[in-house]
Amino acid sequence: MNWSIFELYSMAMGETLHLELPFFANLLFLLVLARVLGEIFEHFRQPAMIGEITAGIILGPSVLQITYFNEELKVFSEMAVFLLVIMAGLEINPKDIRGAMMGKKIWIAILGFVIPIASGFLVGYLFQLDIMISIFLALCISITALPVSIRILIDLGKLHSDIGQKIIAVAIFNDVIALMILGILIDIRGEASTFSEIASTTGVSLLKVLGFLLFVVIAYKIIDRATQKVDFIKEQTDRLLNFLKGKESLFAIIFCFILVFASISESAGLHFIVGAFFGAMLITENLLGKENFKQLEKTTTTITMGFLAPIFFAAIGLEFHIQSLNNIPLLLVVVAISFASKILGGYLGARFSGMSHKGSLTIGIGLNARGIMELVIANIALQEGIIDIRLFSILVVMGLLTTMSTPILLKRAFAWIDKDKETAVPEVN
Repeated sequence: MNWSIFELYSMAMGETLHLELPFFANLLFLLVLARVLGEIFEHFRQPAMIGEITAGIILGPSVLQITYFNEELKVFSEMAVFLLVIMAGLEINPKDIRGAMMGKKIWIAILGFVIPIASGFLVGYLFQLDIMISIFLALCISITALPVSIRILIDLGKLHSDIGQKIIAVAIFNDVIALMILGILIDIRGEASTFSEIASTTGVSLLKVLGFLLFVVIAYKIIDRATQKVDFIKEQTDRLLNFLKGKESLFAIIFCFILVFASISESAGLHFIVGAFFGAMLITENLLGKENFKQLEKTTTTITMGFLAPIFFAAIGLEFHIQSLNNIPLLLVVVAISFASKILGGYLGARFSGMSHKGSLTIGIGLNARGIMELVIANIALQEGIIDIRLFSILVVMGLLTTMSTPILLKRAFAWIDKDKETAVPEVN
């Protein structure tokens, strides 16, 4: 029987000639292509994760259909999520959260979160989505990805500027609130269907969250008091490491500490990343000493960004199905609302806090990147069965577009401000 090239290609891409590669061959393909495309995107000053997701899309069901998401990759993905959240937590000092709530800056934090979450819920209502799905959609629209924001501001040389610090403070506030809401959503899933049932179940979940936060606050107070004794904990840590004959033991000790928080959060009905985030947030340079803290950051970053994170983002590409993007109106509205509501919320909040028009617009643009945290939360929701592959794919597109556009728009916004500063300087005769 003679086959045309098109028929052979169709068979090869279909289930008839489905190719099942060994697990480590899948891992090899994913890691190599993810790292290569990640490097290419970084050369163009875009986050590596965009290239890594693209690698998964190319190898997965959307294009070549060579590699598929399976239980083994799910384990790698969960480990990556755990480490990514720890990396985010290590970048946050608990005192920075208080800083985001001080004075008029609270308006940026509140409106930069409330307006997007309200807009997202409205989109769910207009498209007649289930109430739980609507709340989750609103959550994904409202988040700002702290790690992405930090990376963009570093690339632009604006991390330590006044506007840059405000963006980071608000991103911290958003991440903390979003993780709390995620914990409640995970806790009440499948237990309620009507508004009254959801409200009552949410109340119980909120009490669990408050109990967990009380535990975190107590732990923070104990650690903060201990660090006030000059180098006390650092000296004790160094003694323990010397006894254990290696700095590598520091990594295991700290991760056991974080796992305690992750386990307690799971016991409270929250997702493990909530506990991991807060546990990592309590680990500061004052606690461990500069050298030990840098060593911890280096080890965590090497394992995460060098191996597990590329696998995780490539796995998101594998889970992404371009064929599932059949609800084009919802896709367009979600993307448009994501841009408009986040920029508007940041802008209005900054204006209420007394900032100029251009400074406020720059704040709004800087808060628009979703990136890592949004994709982590979207992946968790997919695995938990809160959303289906269609909404997940829409959220992946939204995350990619907001993350790719933010560096470009933010660079222009800062240039706009810098130009005004230059023209404001009087000429010297």
